[in-house]
Amino acid sequence: MNKNKKELGAELAYAALDDVPQAKADAKEIVGLVKSGGRITGYQLSDGATISKEEGVSMAKAGDIKGVGIAHRKDSEYLKSLPDGTENNNLSNLPSVSG
Repeated sequence: MNKNKKELGAELAYAALDDVPQAKADAKEIVGLVKSGGRITGYQLSDGATISKEEGVSMAKAGDIKGVGIAHRKDSEYLKSLPDGTENNNLSNLPSVSG
């Protein structure tokens, strides 16, 4: 049975994640990115709160943010969108907000 490109892409995206926490029923969504010098430094949540990148990782690990997994680059952890076949909710496509 051959997998289509979409299925293969989703598998590869999941494989790149260190952890995919189970989100709680009342978990928030990330609706905006706080950036400094073009780099993501934090996130705006669906309840209007603005949190740091580190707080976002901690909250996601605790199941308090949905739709994200945890990845790392060097010794820094960060959030990545879970592949769901929709581009418009990917973190990279969210608007920038002021922190």
